[in-house]
Amino acid sequence: MSESDALAAEIRDLAARRDITDAVQRYMRGLDRLDRDCLLSAFHAHAYVDCGLLAGTPEEFADFALGFLSDMEASHHILGQVRIEMSREDASSGRASGESYFQAFHDVRSEAGEVRDLFIAGRYIDEFTREKGEWRIARRRLVTDWASDNPGSRAFFTDNPDAPRGARRGQDFSQTRDWPETAEPRTEQQEPVR
Repeated sequence: MSESDALAAEIRDLAARRDITDAVQRYMRGLDRLDRDCLLSAFHAHAYVDCGLLAGTPEEFADFALGFLSDMEASHHILGQVRIEMSREDASSGRASGESYFQAFHDVRSEAGEVRDLFIAGRYIDEFTREKGEWRIARRRLVTDWASDNPGSRAFFTDNPDAPRGARRGQDFSQTRDWPETAEPRTEQQEPVR
């Protein structure tokens, strides 16, 4: 393999890993923001998804997961290590596999209405493919490693009503970016906006 061929193969590999990681991250964002389009953009339309409570298509999974999560006050999914396995030939052929660790917080209520903190941790075992130039999840299975359901408290939000809080359905600050005028960037020569 020539040096230029080796460099081209390395660039394909790096670009594939970047795009695969982006798909994994869109999945998590879609869950927490209850953003169906973002969630579905992580999968190929014909993908297989098995979360343990449901196995089916991405559309079926989105209906289930977003319905489940929308009954909660909030959720917060965190990615841990993401390992993507592919050879140079795999990057060229459009196939890869991976394992992504996660922890997920869920703001839930007991049947009596008490605040609970439900934590679930596990791994996503994935197969990725590149189709029409896009790397997405082709098969996913969620493996749960541990879960914890504990009494919770939301006193921080009661005690700090002006503290920015995560939101859903297009209302999160990361989606609205409704900066106050006083946050407008300025150079040293500019006067502050009043």
